[in-house]
Amino acid sequence: MSVKFTTIDENSAGQRLDNFLIKFIKGVPKSHLYRVIRKGEVRVNKGRKKAEYKLQIGDIVRIPPIRVSEQKDNFIPGKFLENILKEVVFEDEFFIAINKPSGIPVHGGSGINFGLIEAFKEKYSPSIELVHRIDRGTSGVVIIAKKRSALKALQELITSRKVKKIYLAMVRDTWQRKTHTIDAPLLTGQKNTVVHSNGKESVSHFKPIKNFDGLYPSSLVEVEIETGRTHQIRVHAQYANHPLLGDGKYGDFELNKKLEKVGLKRIFLHAKVMEFTHPMTGENLRIEAPLSSELESFMEAL
Repeated sequence: MSVKFTTIDENSAGQRLDNFLIKFIKGVPKSHLYRVIRKGEVRVNKGRKKAEYKLQIGDIVRIPPIRVSEQKDNFIPGKFLENILKEVVFEDEFFIAINKPSGIPVHGGSGINFGLIEAFKEKYSPSIELVHRIDRGTSGVVIIAKKRSALKALQELITSRKVKKIYLAMVRDTWQRKTHTIDAPLLTGQKNTVVHSNGKESVSHFKPIKNFDGLYPSSLVEVEIETGRTHQIRVHAQYANHPLLGDGKYGDFELNKKLEKVGLKRIFLHAKVMEFTHPMTGENLRIEAPLSSELESFMEAL
């Protein structure tokens, strides 16, 4: 092992030094990385820097010899990679947008070796990053940034509420055909999210577009969210007494068991549209992901 030097490019600029090292050196305990930073063994432009230092384009980072713990590389099955690449719905030099299938996590962790981002890092580059996240059970639009400048620009648009997000969901019981705005603050704990006065502002607009009056009365709704809190749509639907079909955390558990017999084996929640002004080109961009065949078939069975 020997000292390594790496020059920071636009894909790494803006990151904290500690976060850069965590990604650059796989398998090293964070405690050890912080120790070598404190001791001055990691240098930036020949000088000591703190862990929170924001890297800049052209910085030269000295990385000391560090013994990496033996780990098996995450193996991304070829078939998985092949199938997930078929779900790309938009791509340019700055972004990739995928229609993520239900059941696939956006990233590995908690006993899961790999997810969407790990597969795309293998195909494209280790420097690409998720712009945002959706739950494992939710399908639909997920955007990945190819460049850090694009990542930061689009995340700023999301934070400033300049990105339109529309979901498709099915809820229990028919809902009057008008827009229902749920403005209820959400507080996220270790196990779940609840409506609570101490929570963060959360606003969702539910617009029923089709009612089903058969054996299992329900409504297909479009949901536009102004904020992006954890489990926001699911909790707001529950709060309105119209829980999402197939929701195993906030839904109607007895109804879910019955719905499995007619083909619904997942939560009916789909990120249908993201619409925004492209932060790098200025064009108006509408990225849309079609509903999966399994959800289409379920609606036909109702």
